[in-house]
Amino acid sequence: MAFTSQAHNYNYLSSLHLSDGIATTRSGRRRAPTVAVRCKMAGTTTEYEEGQLEMPKWAGETPLSRLVGAMVSFKPLYSLLKLGARQVLISTAEKKNIQWREMTRKILQSDVHKEMDTILNPSIQYPDYYLSPFHAYDEGNLSWLAAAEAEPATMSMVFRAVPTASSVEEANEIVRGNWLRAIEQQHQQYSDNSTIRDILDVGCSVGVSTRFLADKFPSANVTGLDLSPYFLAVAQFKEKNSGHPRKNIVGWIHANGENTGLPSQSFDVVSISLVFHECPERAIVAIVNEAFRLLRPGGTIALMDQAELSPVLFTLLKSTEPYLDEFYLTDLNGSLKEAGFINIQTVLTDSRHMTMTATVPPR
Repeated sequence: MAFTSQAHNYNYLSSLHLSDGIATTRSGRRRAPTVAVRCKMAGTTTEYEEGQLEMPKWAGETPLSRLVGAMVSFKPLYSLLKLGARQVLISTAEKKNIQWREMTRKILQSDVHKEMDTILNPSIQYPDYYLSPFHAYDEGNLSWLAAAEAEPATMSMVFRAVPTASSVEEANEIVRGNWLRAIEQQHQQYSDNSTIRDILDVGCSVGVSTRFLADKFPSANVTGLDLSPYFLAVAQFKEKNSGHPRKNIVGWIHANGENTGLPSQSFDVVSISLVFHECPERAIVAIVNEAFRLLRPGGTIALMDQAELSPVLFTLLKSTEPYLDEFYLTDLNGSLKEAGFINIQTVLTDSRHMTMTATVPPR
C-alpha cells in the first residue's frame, strides 16, 4: 500500500504483516496501525489511504544512516548542512509570503524580555540532551533568537507538509485540524466523561499549539509547559498582545515534561506536539510515563510528530536535530502500552505527520 492523494503520490510503504492488530515490519519492529484520514483542501478532498510506515531505510544501523552520521560528524560539512537546513526553512517561508525576518525583528525589538520575570523557574535543572545545539542554534532552545524565529519556522513547516495550500490558514486546517479532531474523537469515544476541563500542552514552544488547543476547547483551562523560558516568554507575550479575549486565561509553566511537579490526575488531555523527534528515547519514555500520571481516569494523551522524511531532508534535518534517528527507532506504541495506556490509535494528520492518541483506563 501507499499513502496517496489527488495531488501527490506518497509512496512510503513496503510489506507489512499483522499480528493481533499491530503492524509489524520485516525487521520485527512493532508499530501502531495507521487508519485513513480525509482532508478537504481548496475544494477537493485530499485522502491518505490506510497503511503503515516501516522504519525508514535511512534510520538505525544501516549504510545510509551511517553515511549521514559520518557527514554530520565532519565539522566543516556539518556547518554547511546546518546552514542548508536553516535556508530550507527560510526560503520556504519567503516563497509563501511569510515575513520571517520581519516577524523575528518585531519580537526581538519588543518588550518580550520583561516576561522572563514571571516565567523563569530558577530551580530548573536542564537535562543534558536539552543543552545540545538544536535547529541550527548553538544555544539550542535557550536563546532569544530561537524563540523569536519559532513561529515563522512553524508556519514554514505546515507549508512543507501541505505544499498545495494557498495560505498558512489553509495548511493549518489540515495539519492542526486533523490533530485536533483526533484528540476530540479519541476523548469522545473512550472517556467516561467526554467533557474536557483541563489540558496540558507539553513542549509548547512559543504557544502555537497551545493557542490552537485553547481555540478548539474554549471552556477548558489550557496550560502550556516548556523547558525554555525564552520560548515561554514569547508565548506569554504573544498571548497578552493577541487582542483575542478568552473565557479562561492560558497559563504558562517553566518545567521539565519528564517530571513536571504538577498534581497527579489533574488533566483530561495531555498533548505533546512536535516534541519527541527532539528527544532521546529515555526522555520520550519518561514524558509518556509522566503524562499517564497527570491524566485523570479516561484521560487522553495525544502525540503529534513526524511520520516520514525523504533521505535528503532527513540528512539536512539531522544536522539540526541530533536525536532524529533515535526518535524513528523508538517504539511509541510499546511505550504507551508499558505506561498503562489503552485504546491506542494512530492517524496520518498530513503527508508528513501522524497523531497517536491513547486513553488512561477508566476506574
